[in-house]
This record gives sequence, C-alpha cells and structure tokens, in this order.
Amino acid sequence: MTSASTWERIERQKLRQRERRTRHDRPGSRPDPSRPAGTDMLPQIKHIVIVMMENHSFDNYLGTLGRGEGFPLGDDGTPDAENPDSAGTMIRAYHAGSTVQEHGAPCQSWSASHTQWAGGKMNGFVTSTEQASPEGDKTAAMSYWTGQDLPFYHGLARTFPLADHWFSSCLGPTFPNRRFLLAGTANGLMDDLPFNLLDRPRAGTIMDMLTRHEISWVNYRPAGCDQSDFRRYVRYRRRRTRHHLSSLGRPMRKTSDVFKRDLQFTSAIYPLGMAGYMAHVRSIERFFADADSGSLPSFCIVDPDFRSFSEENPQDIRKGESFAAEVISRVMHGPAWADTLLIWTYDEHGGYYDHVAPPAAVPPDDVPGRSLVAHPSPLRSLLKVLFPGYVRHAEQLVAGPGAYDTYGFRVPAVIVSPYARPDCVLSDIFDHTSVLKLIEEKWNLPALTRRDAAATSPLGALDLTAPPAFLTPPELPAPALAWGTW
Repeated sequence: MTSASTWERIERQKLRQRERRTRHDRPGSRPDPSRPAGTDMLPQIKHIVIVMMENHSFDNYLGTLGRGEGFPLGDDGTPDAENPDSAGTMIRAYHAGSTVQEHGAPCQSWSASHTQWAGGKMNGFVTSTEQASPEGDKTAAMSYWTGQDLPFYHGLARTFPLADHWFSSCLGPTFPNRRFLLAGTANGLMDDLPFNLLDRPRAGTIMDMLTRHEISWVNYRPAGCDQSDFRRYVRYRRRRTRHHLSSLGRPMRKTSDVFKRDLQFTSAIYPLGMAGYMAHVRSIERFFADADSGSLPSFCIVDPDFRSFSEENPQDIRKGESFAAEVISRVMHGPAWADTLLIWTYDEHGGYYDHVAPPAAVPPDDVPGRSLVAHPSPLRSLLKVLFPGYVRHAEQLVAGPGAYDTYGFRVPAVIVSPYARPDCVLSDIFDHTSVLKLIEEKWNLPALTRRDAAATSPLGALDLTAPPAFLTPPELPAPALAWGTW
C-alpha cells in the first residue's frame, strides 16, 4: 500500500505545477514580509482544530445564554423579538417544544437568506419559510433552544471565550460558506447543487498552501473503520458520481436536501483528487486515536456525520451536541491539549432568526455569483429541455443579488484553548475567513483573497504571555445525550 507521505509528495508536485500557472493571481501578502512563508510565528500553538457544525444562528442556540449579545429581553424576561408573516401577523420568538427539528423548515437557500435579511431589516424570516415550505411550520424560524436543551454548548460558551459577532461568510447555504472556510471565496457558488462543485479558485485553498509548505493537515470524517483508505476513496467517488447523476431524477427541493446531507467531508467542496484524499482524509476513529495519543496534525477539520449528527433539520440537535462534546472532550483531555486551539462554530444559520444585521463585507474577488443550472450555460440549456422543473426550482434557489459584499448571519462560535482568556467575550467582527487569517498568522502565509486579507483572527481570545489559565481542563456540563447512547 502506498504510504501517506508518498501521496503528499505527489500532491505537492501537482500544486507546484498549478502554482506556476496562477502565481500572478495571488492577491495577498504575508503577515511578516521580512520572514519566509511557512515560518512558525506562534510556537505556543501546535494544533488548530476546527469543529464546524450546521445550520444554527447565534440567537437560535445562544440567545438566552446571558453572555454576549443575545436576545433583547422584554419586561417578562423572555426574548423580545418578532417577525411578521405574509398576512402581517407578528410571530414572536419562542422556546422550541422539541429538540427534533421541522423537516425542510426553515430554509437557508441564497434566495431565502436574502429575504430574511431584507436589506438589514431582519424581518423576512417567517415569510421566507412560508415561501420555501408552504406546508411546513411557518413559525419554525423564530424558535430557539436554551441551556436546558443544550447543556454542554451553553457550558462551553460560558467558560471559554465567546465570539458574539462571528458571522457566516455570505448570505447563502452550506456549500458557499464552507468554501469560504477553505479558500476565502465561494468562487461564485450560490447553492448546494452537485453540478456547481467542479471548479477551483485560482489562488487555491488553504489546504494547498499548507501542503506546499509541508505543514500537516487532515480532514477527519465519518467512515467505516473496517475499510482501507483506498476503499474509502473509491466509495467516496462512487457516491459523488451517483449523486451528480441521480439528482436529476428527483424533485428539485428533495434533490438539494438529499445531496447536502450526503456531503461527506468539508474539503471535498472543492475538487479533491486521489492524492489529496489519500494523504489527508482520515476517519473519525482515527481522530479519536490521534487525540488520545497526542498526535494530532498541525491543522484539522473534524466533520460530523452530515446525515445524522450535523444538527441540520430535521435532525435531533442533541445528537450533534453529543458528537461535538465528544470531540472537544477528547481534545481537552488528550496529551496535545497544552498547545491546542479549537474553534467550535457553524457554517450558516439554517434559516433561524437572529436579531443582529450582518454588516458589509469585503468582496473576496471579482467572481460574480452564478449557477450552471440557474444561469445561462450549455448545461442549463440541456437541462431546461430535459428537466424544466429542475431548472425552475434552481432559479428560485438563487434569486437575488449575486454579490458577496455582505456577511451572512451570526452563528455560535467559541474559542477553546488552555491559553483562553477567562471571562472573555470577543465582539470583533469575525467570519469563516478569520480561520484562514489565524492560519496565515500562525505560519506567515499569504492571504488567498481580499476577504481573508481583511479578516481579523480570533487570537484576541488567547493570552500567550501568561501561564495558560485552562491548562487543567475545566469541568463542563454533560451533553443532553451521552455519546453512543442514541
């Protein structure tokens, strides 16, 4: 069997070839131009871990935390927030009666997100649900959960630095936002449809940059522990191809839902070849083993099972909390904890209400929003003849302005590290490219796009000049469901 180091060598050769073709397109400079790229600027931090769950706004999960900018409260002490339905009736924010979410409601498509934002008025959450899911619960977007429902998450956010103005990167769904995490741009992606996932950003991804400088990285993902890495790769490719083809035969709304839940791991949202997969994609079982042995890579993304544990509707949010709690606990109690920084956050808001209007953002590049299915293209011309309903619904999903000049909605974000500042709430404006900025400041790497060049890293959450305040891991509340008991 070919070793991981051999696959890494093959991958670096391909990246050097691609770099020679695209070097003139790189927009950024290094944090310290006097030192070479790849220089370790933060030796206290040896491991950066990203746990990005799915589809919840700050208010939806942490609005009742009592820390940071949560819900405004009325005289009765309950959240004072409301949105009108299409008839003008005001729907007030309410505590959800179950941790099991509505199916298909609310909605976070590009079109729905722009309706919810409403130019900053933040009053389109109920009406967007009515439009996207006429048979669903129109009030679902105004529901929220509390510390009774999510005790581990609330305990985590009360203990470690809370970023209460961490925004998703664009007013759109999962795939565009996770692309920002990887490359500082969605590269024009506006939806979660399979036909729009075949392109690469001209400046590449942060994974390309790490590989080029021989900095270890892994995307841990759910996978059968009884399979070899090669068999997992073949299975991944088969599933990806099958979804590209079979999606055409399904009703459009169901197509988007099914394919999105079949997202297998984050780094696949830009094409990842065989060499990249074999060198850098590992199972969740491998993550637990690496955390327990102190052998985590320099950078990693830890993905949940997107079908059952990501917290997207209609899942039970307690199952996702149990997964994230297990990941965070393994890191905190592993040998590498002393020099680790972990960020827990969400890719986007899932259509759930938040009261803070997203501010203007630096456009990442000059690539406009586009869709091979919804906008003029040879593929659209063919599909319009063969599957006109598919094309019509694709057009509905991406209706609205095609710019990336506004952040998406606020999402929960907590910075977990032994160096974390106690009693810290960071109210700087962050987005997913703040992770890129953190990596760039750690290893003196050039910015990939204008967005991450302008981003603020969350290093303000740490005190690297004093003995680490959380070197002994604090005791956190247990999740509502224990890992493995569902």
